[in-house]
Amino acid sequence: MSKILLLGSGELGKEFVIAAQRIGQTVIAVDSYENAPAMQVAHGFEVINMLNGTELDRIIAKHQPDFIVPEIEAIRTERFYDYEKQGITVVPSAKAANFTMNRKAIRDLAAKDLGLKTANYRYATSADELQKAVQEVGMPCVVKPLMSSSGKGQSTIKTAADIEKAWNYAVEGSRGDVVEVIVEAFVNFNSEITLLTVTQNNNPTLFCAPIGHRQERGDYQESWQPARVSEKDILKAQDMARKVTEALGGAGLFGVEFFLTDEGVYFSELSPRPHDTGMVTLAGTQNFNEFELHLRAVLSLPIAQITLEKAGASAVILASDNSTNPTYSGIENIAGLPKTDFRIFGKPTARPYRRMGVVLANDTLETPIEEIVDRVKKTAILVTVNS
Repeated sequence: MSKILLLGSGELGKEFVIAAQRIGQTVIAVDSYENAPAMQVAHGFEVINMLNGTELDRIIAKHQPDFIVPEIEAIRTERFYDYEKQGITVVPSAKAANFTMNRKAIRDLAAKDLGLKTANYRYATSADELQKAVQEVGMPCVVKPLMSSSGKGQSTIKTAADIEKAWNYAVEGSRGDVVEVIVEAFVNFNSEITLLTVTQNNNPTLFCAPIGHRQERGDYQESWQPARVSEKDILKAQDMARKVTEALGGAGLFGVEFFLTDEGVYFSELSPRPHDTGMVTLAGTQNFNEFELHLRAVLSLPIAQITLEKAGASAVILASDNSTNPTYSGIENIAGLPKTDFRIFGKPTARPYRRMGVVLANDTLETPIEEIVDRVKKTAILVTVNS
């Protein structure tokens, strides 16, 4: 069986490790702190700064993995090209990991190289450049660090007074050593979706049913599957997702995000790995959840089809305070509910708005999705994270 080195060991990595354990794979989980969620279920672990290329080289040499599976952005990804030359498979590919770890590379690939419809955008490396970029794209606009995740450092500029605050917040929320932001014109969208896209070695690209989601502070709060999308828009989104994932190469699951507007479908972002909004698939909405799909594609196990089995929704359980030993109350309120489940991620510390768990619910495909979303929202607030 294969040895997998997982770079980043959060809740998404934990579910990936569980999927890998079920079919006999060996996983070494890596993160910058001990007892990260995926470490709790892996065969072994390493604690390093993944932006330190020497440290990365050391653990690659030590473990000699068959696969390197990145879960986060803050990695010295340029080293991946060397690892591929050594015969190690980088998931989905060294090119995909490098391009998607930096919003600049993936946005330029989508907009300039592939001609996909995106929001008007500019880049800035200083507060002064940000001022100029905002003038060019107009207000309101959205500012994001080139390297960040889960909404960190993201804010909306509505007036000139917001510009300096937005720059400082973006720099604080940036991962890695890239101090640059992308400034996007605000897209007047009706909804936004994640299209989980599975690329395979020697088999066709597959798509999951679209996932809708709602965000606060740049981070998802609820997601649901299937999202209501017109046939025309879903075909356009699939075409765009196929083009960008084929350009990046390799095999694995990508979370491709789109805005749905009156003017059509806009490409937004892409993650070369399971997506946080895709945790709704843990509710049993599909024949394989997103983590099982990622693993099977990585291992070149053919996936015949992805079938939608149920309608479902997820809602996050958030911490409200800082804690070095978080505990949970109210779980019994969820456990007793029909067609409802939960996951506690096992993060060793908590801070305000940190995602500590998720509530899941499902029902028949005929059930209005709004009913399931409303149920899961009301259920998630029954759980309290205690400091």
